[in-house]
Amino acid sequence: MIDATAHSPVLDAWEEVDAAHGSLAGVVVVDVTRVVAGPYCSMILADLGATVIKVENPDDPDYTRTFPPLLPREGAEPLSGFFAQYNRNKLGMTLNLKSPDSADVLDRLVARADVLVENFRPGTMDRLGHGYERLRQVNPRLVYAALSGYGQSGPYRSRPAYDNSAQATGGLWSMNGPAGGPPTRVGTIIGDLAASLYGVIGVLAALRHVERTGEGQFVDVSQQDSVLTLTENAVVSYTAESKVPEPLGNAHPFVRPYELFPCRDGYVFFGGYTDKFWRISCETFGSAADWDAHPDLHTMATRFDGDVYREQVRPMIERWFAHRTKAELEALAGDLVPLSAVKDIGEVVEDPQIAARDMIVEAQYPGHGALRTFGSPIKLDRTPPRTGGLAPETGQHTTDVLRDLLGFTADEVDALRSGGTV
Repeated sequence: MIDATAHSPVLDAWEEVDAAHGSLAGVVVVDVTRVVAGPYCSMILADLGATVIKVENPDDPDYTRTFPPLLPREGAEPLSGFFAQYNRNKLGMTLNLKSPDSADVLDRLVARADVLVENFRPGTMDRLGHGYERLRQVNPRLVYAALSGYGQSGPYRSRPAYDNSAQATGGLWSMNGPAGGPPTRVGTIIGDLAASLYGVIGVLAALRHVERTGEGQFVDVSQQDSVLTLTENAVVSYTAESKVPEPLGNAHPFVRPYELFPCRDGYVFFGGYTDKFWRISCETFGSAADWDAHPDLHTMATRFDGDVYREQVRPMIERWFAHRTKAELEALAGDLVPLSAVKDIGEVVEDPQIAARDMIVEAQYPGHGALRTFGSPIKLDRTPPRTGGLAPETGQHTTDVLRDLLGFTADEVDALRSGGTV
């Protein structure tokens, strides 16, 4: 890690974005990723205070720069809200990794860096001459994180992959969807996001190892692996009982009640399945008679029985909720039982709890105006994440990084530009 008190001018200027240095201040990350699995990983590190240098091909930058929503700007390319959301707090430089002269630039970056993150298909960086085994000779302390569809080993390692590939091959797709219906993808890029989060965990663990031993290492994260760990009890259900989970809609495999219920103006999640919560629910939403008249439902084991649940428990809950709104049910539930309104994203963005947790943050992009994105769920009382930074324009800081951080002269920078290397 570099000395946070002795940075080059470009690093000093960057850290002045936030007066309070984050927990990872002094950590330099070279980010050669694109799309989401990778950019989100490095963005989290940037939020936590690391200096992240996003490296893009000058002729083929991250194509999510064209993804909607697009914020127009007169006389310039529109800004992608999608790109901005996953690339805030980064420095931006261009480097064509296919150029013969790129090795000198990347080597100088790696020599100054603590971490490199890439999400190419396995073998790509080796073919470009920038693989881990060579770069670790440049910097033995380097933490090299590679995020890919299927990982660096195994028969699938060379297959192209997207988020849906991971959902399909990790088991999640087969479990999701309406009961009795076809498999349904999870409605977000959960494979990309999970791999990014595991990438952060792997990088932090590897950095701790560097602190103790001075030895860097290779961090291998697979989207398929990451999705598999999100399948709850599916693996042990199969290995212990030979059960293959199928789509259950909004129901849980065995916990009941623990699902979606209709109400007067929409839907709520209700999870009053424990004996304590069931008694309180009867008294809160129904009446004392609902509890007293059904002593056979007082035990959780009985309520978990599929037939009992379908014939007695669920009809009772539907009766409780049918004439009440989401707001009325949430007000009744309060701090007593787990009940939550099912909110669309507009309701979530305006939710008072989300506001209290600073989970919607705003950044001012010159010429574009304000852009609101999600904040950081990591709350640190001494070194809070910085979430108000901007995503860089393509190559915005190339000259600064080359000159101030890497020591290239003005003539050398010009030569790299004219040769198409940066």
